[in-house]
Amino acid sequence: MKKITMIKMEGCPYCAAAYRAIDELKGDYPPVELEIIDKNTQPKLAEQFSDYYYVPSMYVDGKKIYEAHPGERYGECLANVRKVFEAAR
Repeated sequence: MKKITMIKMEGCPYCAAAYRAIDELKGDYPPVELEIIDKNTQPKLAEQFSDYYYVPSMYVDGKKIYEAHPGERYGECLANVRKVFEAAR
């Protein structure tokens, strides 16, 4: 599996939903390397990914696969995180 990078912020409810989705899906896929970058505490690392506005944003091999949006429900988040895992296969 390819490495997945997730840009997140502490206390973000959408990031919490993404973590929940990751936990729900990880048993369905081979082990994956998940790099977590906190936008506030690791700004230099987050700057490498300049094509996002909202968090969480998830990348596979540097390509953005998922970016949350305001009002997103858990089912949509789960479907998008599944797309990330599929892209990492």
